[in-house]
Amino acid sequence: MATENIEVPPDPSRTAEGLKNTGYSFNTAIADLVDNSISALATMILIDAHMDYRGTIYLTVADNGEGMDRESLIQSMKYGSPSKPSKLSLGKFGMGLKTASTSFCRCLSVVTRSGGQKKPLKATWDLDHIAKVNRWELMLSDPIKWEVDLLDKIAPKKSGTIVIWEKVDRLLREYRDPGGKKAQENFGKKIDNLLEHLGMVFQRFLDPDDKREVQKIKILVNNKEVKFWDPFYIGISDLVASEVETVKNTKDKILGTFNARAFILPREDELSDEQLKLAKLSNDRQGIYIYRENRLILDADWLGMTIKEPHSSLLRVEFSFGAELDETLEVDIKKSRISLNDAIHQWLKDEFLPSPRREAQLRYRKGQRKKAVDASGGAHDSSNTTIRRNDAAIDKATVNVTDPRTGEVEITNEDGITPGVRITIAGAHKPGEVYVQPVPGIDDGLLWQPAIVEGHQAVQINTGHDFYRKVYMPNILSDPSSTATIQGLDSLLWALAISELKATNENTKDHFSELRMSVSFILRKLVANLPEPPEAKESVDE
Repeated sequence: MATENIEVPPDPSRTAEGLKNTGYSFNTAIADLVDNSISALATMILIDAHMDYRGTIYLTVADNGEGMDRESLIQSMKYGSPSKPSKLSLGKFGMGLKTASTSFCRCLSVVTRSGGQKKPLKATWDLDHIAKVNRWELMLSDPIKWEVDLLDKIAPKKSGTIVIWEKVDRLLREYRDPGGKKAQENFGKKIDNLLEHLGMVFQRFLDPDDKREVQKIKILVNNKEVKFWDPFYIGISDLVASEVETVKNTKDKILGTFNARAFILPREDELSDEQLKLAKLSNDRQGIYIYRENRLILDADWLGMTIKEPHSSLLRVEFSFGAELDETLEVDIKKSRISLNDAIHQWLKDEFLPSPRREAQLRYRKGQRKKAVDASGGAHDSSNTTIRRNDAAIDKATVNVTDPRTGEVEITNEDGITPGVRITIAGAHKPGEVYVQPVPGIDDGLLWQPAIVEGHQAVQINTGHDFYRKVYMPNILSDPSSTATIQGLDSLLWALAISELKATNENTKDHFSELRMSVSFILRKLVANLPEPPEAKESVDE
């Protein structure tokens, strides 16, 4: 049977409308346009976005890059335009200019002038015109005065390009008053978010001191300069892991290399107010940051390797690769998603990440314990007062400290005298806190332990234990004046500590620490799914 080949071109209008739903966010769309400017070797990029009183939005992206002649302009407006000569180009599929723009507008124009031209050129895709004529009909025309003026502003009488969005229809949701206060406020927030996003994505291009990228650019959004933001806060953070790995194919041929580095940021209490703003500590900021040719394409995502939880909020991982690994690492059309192959994914998850994660969690918990001690304030004062009033009436063992340096004591109780028992000898952290004493940590992660505080038989409670954080702290933070629950818990732990001393003898002295260890472990498991207290959430989400 003969094969008949028939060309079936896509319906212009339906295809154009379908490509509006590619899934761009406003930030990724504008970043895609900046990619084109960088590929054109621009050093200055001006982005202007305004909304008038009717809610009509105007947006332009102008650069002083190489510009285009007539043929290059037509090719660049083609969906699936020819690939760039350099593999290092940030453009990937020849679709970004069109799909990024028409995701938010119905009319896209490009005004350009190359070095050898005197007169600028203009090409326009108008989706309404495509629907009317039902053809892929690109409109070429002469730029109007303000377009030429803008081109002269960014590149006086030299090469340059302007991307223009008109009929913007998807940037804001519909408002009852399209140009009113609420709409203007929402629009302003989008512009502020764009400034932050561009500063993060193009950090290595914007930072004059970053030697990894030789091409330096300056971006202005509504005349406000985009400030670069380094998610790893190099110079302040600690580099805890760094590896350069070679990628080979099945025939053992080297395809390229990638670099992985793990940084742990300082805790909130270790940073000044200014440093805290730059660090942007939050639960959402932890994760892997992936760079292709020094351009961030994915930020703060663990790629299914683990979940975002507060104890890892100080950890940020850099993963950088070059264009030679494009086929190995699949980047989507928006350059906002990537698919690591199984081998690299497994290496990151099982070999690279475990050690930095453990260290980050350890540092976070140390800071968390200190915060819990500070937040507890006078929460245990009532317990100390109540126990002091009843201390004399309670039958206790006699404890004599024989060596305060080592914590060795001699216990006398109903079983007789037991020498060589070691317990903690401590001073009071505050006046009167001699029966119940919160401390930022206890060896082996115990919840509580007996202690001698200023000569009194006492209990030390570990504020770093999950039980304290998730059971004590919500009560302390919700209403410190309501002491019944806290006092009840304190009384229980103090009674256990006193009873332990009273029952200690040569046969049992080693068993009680094992009992405390077992109970502490079980309690940690039982409270694992309880919510974090409000204070802990604020410390990572601000």
